[in-house]
Amino acid sequence: MSTTDTLFSRTDATLGAFAVRPLDPAADAELLHAWVTHPKAAFWMMQDASPAEVLAEYRRITEHPHHHAFIGLHEGRPAFLMESYDPRELELVGLYDPEPGDVGMHFLVAPSDTPLHGFTRAVITTVMAALFADPETRRVVVEPDVDNKAVHALNEAVGFVPERPITKPEKEALLSFCTREQFETATGAPTTAAVSI
Repeated sequence: MSTTDTLFSRTDATLGAFAVRPLDPAADAELLHAWVTHPKAAFWMMQDASPAEVLAEYRRITEHPHHHAFIGLHEGRPAFLMESYDPRELELVGLYDPEPGDVGMHFLVAPSDTPLHGFTRAVITTVMAALFADPETRRVVVEPDVDNKAVHALNEAVGFVPERPITKPEKEALLSFCTREQFETATGAPTTAAVSI
């Protein structure tokens, strides 16, 4: 599959066209390095990563059978990073009891000198809609840092319900869940699409 292939797209009533495409570690490494080492990406925990380390990390992710990475586009331009993973296989193994249809998620909005009002919420709505476009996805699982209050508020806005704090090797995290129904109720966004990731 080419990195120009759009896997999912939606139109936000205010901010326009959003889409998701596969991440290409070699082609996207420079862009990713700028994003993940930016001061606003502190919770991504790659602040001191070299370009080579970023390339290696995203090669590892794209080659992993249970971890996937995508570039999100806004009006055709790269604007966010999205990852999905199988929580039965990584990140949360042994930390909770997974259910059929659980999908783990991370997202990172690219830094911008000209932020748009409501942009980050539109991004997380796009990410969630893309995950739920797969009929096999019944619930999205996240584990943001307990101190990442901005993301907790965003998660709540799209339907996530916090479960409990958990201790991961790299952080104290807030385990939270969002079912398809909770997402649809919170956002009014449809969870079906002709193309899914």
